[in-house]
Amino acid sequence: MHIKNFLGFLGGVALLAGCQGPMSRGTWQGEYGSYTATSSATALYGTPAATDTAPHRMAVLLPLTGDNAATGRAIKTSIETAVLQRALASLSVSFFDSTAGTTAINDALGASPEIIVGPLFAADARMLRAAKPNDLPAISFTSDATAVGDGVMTMALMPSNGVEAIVSEIAADKARGIVILAPDTNSGKLMAAAARAAATNYDIPVSGLVYYREKDTDSIKNAAMRASLYNARSAANTRAREILSDILTTERLTAIEKSSLSRQLDRISKSETIGRLPYDAVLLLGTGDDAKSLVSFLRYYGVTAREANLYGTAMWDGANIDSDITLSGAKYPALPEMNPAFANLYEQITGRTPSRLASFGYDAANLAIGMVYSDKSNAAYLLDPSGYMGIDGLIRLTPNGASQRALRIVEVAGTPTPREVKPAPTNFLKPIYNVDQLTLSPAREMAMETPGINPLTYIQIPDRLTGKYKSKTYGANVTQPDTRAQQNIVTILPEDDSDEIVTNPDFKPRALESVNRTYIDSVEIYE
Repeated sequence: MHIKNFLGFLGGVALLAGCQGPMSRGTWQGEYGSYTATSSATALYGTPAATDTAPHRMAVLLPLTGDNAATGRAIKTSIETAVLQRALASLSVSFFDSTAGTTAINDALGASPEIIVGPLFAADARMLRAAKPNDLPAISFTSDATAVGDGVMTMALMPSNGVEAIVSEIAADKARGIVILAPDTNSGKLMAAAARAAATNYDIPVSGLVYYREKDTDSIKNAAMRASLYNARSAANTRAREILSDILTTERLTAIEKSSLSRQLDRISKSETIGRLPYDAVLLLGTGDDAKSLVSFLRYYGVTAREANLYGTAMWDGANIDSDITLSGAKYPALPEMNPAFANLYEQITGRTPSRLASFGYDAANLAIGMVYSDKSNAAYLLDPSGYMGIDGLIRLTPNGASQRALRIVEVAGTPTPREVKPAPTNFLKPIYNVDQLTLSPAREMAMETPGINPLTYIQIPDRLTGKYKSKTYGANVTQPDTRAQQNIVTILPEDDSDEIVTNPDFKPRALESVNRTYIDSVEIYE
């Protein structure tokens, strides 16, 4: 066995036995579909039958030199650990440096393995997919759905899984609408497509989809401004103050009317915006750093925590955002906490905390060993619809090569670790995911859909003056009728930019209060 012997002491870790039924081994795809999910997933830690003395071979493709060597070595350590814990002496494991590209793939195939673990990157997975026999399975680590299939599977968390998991939580929170803010990249557009598809499945209206350039403050600020409907809400606020000021200055009012109008003017003057947003959920599909900047600007443009809840993606998991006050209360999907026995063991061996890729490597090796020694066909074992319970929780592989990982929902609580608000599913009896990443096309930007803001909706003026004081509706963009009940509507007249309000020529509008400036997260905003 081509494995370092210094890991020989690892056999003391407790392992769970999995049960396999006898079945002839056919092509890896051949018998999938004849099984149904059960209430419990099989642990990856089965014990090979001691009577199996036939030689078995596994090949591993990882970057062992170059810029990504550290990542490759971390996964290699995990694979070595799993093999030394579980495999019999009859299993030979050979490592190949995927940095060599086609040469490494040809060398790995030349070793006649029963299964390949790796590669790490999508480009290498595509090359392997094209070069290998169709019935030879490979368990890679790419999250690119277009790179897998034809026997190449992946242990990675698919982006669409995380997006669908958080949209499901948005639905559970009974959101009436979502605005999506996504990075202007191919992956960002695919995640936005997944979000829109999931929102359709859960019957949540998407009020807008706005893209921004990653790490670009000006682009992020502009995206937040558009998502907040700032121009329309600011113009409506200004118009509402003008109407109230005009009435207070030029009309003969009772003491009660004057008091009511003055209170309204004071209240509206404390903000730069007015008007209800067409959504109450903000879905942020970028990194934690971009999310913090976006939320800071959203607050500046009048989208308060009372008006919209915040949601993120699995990219926030491990991004050190949980102590950040800007995102306090935001929810995002995350893998279950890593198995502590594995984490402690890995740290003893390497002196470092294992990454998720390291734990993925451990589970991939366990799956490969289980398949090699199983009496099931390759397809029946690897594509078991009940899935497997691994170091990072429940996972199953699918015929198209993608993975499905069960995710929990956590909340940013202003502490070093997030607060779990919903545990990860423990079985696949009820489908967890319905969005197929392979069917998605990059989503186009979507203009904000809104009935607009009419200032007269948000102020109350004496009934006798409703015909005299008019206003246009600002920012209206409706493709379907808005059936929501509207409160405090006195009168909404047809929009006409030519409408004029007759005022005293000596009238001087009341000064509008400015908003105090503060700094949050090193980005200048206005609160």
